[in-house]
Amino acid sequence: MRLSTKAKYILYILVLHIVLVFLVYKILYQDKVLFIGSEVFLLLSAIVSIQIYRNFMQPIQFVKSGIEAIKDKDFSIKFVPTGKGEVDTLIEVYNLMIDQLREERTRLHEQHFFLEKLIAASPISIIILDFDERIDSFNVKAKEHFKDEAAGLKGLLLQETNNPLLIELANVQDGESKIVKTNGVVTYKVQRSHFMDQGFRRSFLMIEELTNEILESEKNAYGKVIRMMAHEVNNTLGATDSILQTTTNILSDDSFLDLREALIIASERNQRLTKFMRNFADVVRLPAPAPVRADLNKFIKDIAVFMEPAAAVCGVSIQTLLPELVVFKNLDIGQMEHVLVNVVKNAIEACEPGNEIRIEVSENDLAIKNNGKPIEAEVGAQLFNPFFSTKHDGQGIGLTLTREILINHGFTFSLQTNADGWTVFRIEM
Repeated sequence: MRLSTKAKYILYILVLHIVLVFLVYKILYQDKVLFIGSEVFLLLSAIVSIQIYRNFMQPIQFVKSGIEAIKDKDFSIKFVPTGKGEVDTLIEVYNLMIDQLREERTRLHEQHFFLEKLIAASPISIIILDFDERIDSFNVKAKEHFKDEAAGLKGLLLQETNNPLLIELANVQDGESKIVKTNGVVTYKVQRSHFMDQGFRRSFLMIEELTNEILESEKNAYGKVIRMMAHEVNNTLGATDSILQTTTNILSDDSFLDLREALIIASERNQRLTKFMRNFADVVRLPAPAPVRADLNKFIKDIAVFMEPAAAVCGVSIQTLLPELVVFKNLDIGQMEHVLVNVVKNAIEACEPGNEIRIEVSENDLAIKNNGKPIEAEVGAQLFNPFFSTKHDGQGIGLTLTREILINHGFTFSLQTNADGWTVFRIEM
């Protein structure tokens, strides 16, 4: 058992004075005056030793009290000077250290509070990871983005989630910025960075949705090009077709039969080109939706009946799965009819004889599914880009117009092939 310095000192003083008392008794016992004087001296020596012991222990007690206060993170305790030089120096140093710690702690708390408020009020979604790269917390914007899914994501690695955006972000490195498209339409700018917490590195992700800005910029760009093309082409085609018609009428003699046929073919080509340009112009001239309260069940039934003959020719069946209760939604019937006819037509073209198309309706969404040819990932990311088409004679207008109509209605949508092989166009109303 090891003795403390305090115990050693007390033991030393005790043994020393016992020995001295014994020696004084042995040597000076015969001389009563000198013996009594020696005993008084030893008594005074014991008293002085005790006082010196207390003086030595006082700084230690101050230090112990200060350490306990620091352990309890209580920086409000300060000591009053005692009038003793060495102790007062120690007290002065301690009080100065406590003042600095309290100021530093207050400053850190203020910074932490400010950062918490800043993160909470940020218009950008922020996801903070823990020391093991697992999802730890979300700010308000991120909670709104992930909705009910947010609570279930905590504690997971990014690659362990079933969220396509988070899985895409698993490979983003610290300091890296990346543009991510999740369903061919919704576009995010993502940046990953880190901060130091208790001396260790922690990462966080900032996710900013750029969909509206990109779509608006994109629409302005292609709208300007289409208007310019339509103006030039229509002016040229109008004048050219007028000349062709006039020339055809003038060359009415049978001797010009071959020439008239060539002029008629050229005129028909002009008309097709005019229709081609009109399709492009429709994207730019798309009016704002005029929604009315519509019976969604009846609307879907009508679409299915209308498209059934086209599907039957290709050996494809169309099934509708409708809820028992009638679902009413505010729709622009004409525009939404164009959307659904185009989506079902694309589904038919993706199918082979024996495949199936299902149109499913629920309270909050509409899904058009087919088990035909799946959509490749690199193609899916571009399907809604203006003028992109996988068909050899496609103009890339159908899905662009579909995108504009759905966005104007305020509906979110996605198009992707799931793991079960079914391709789903989902519209969330």
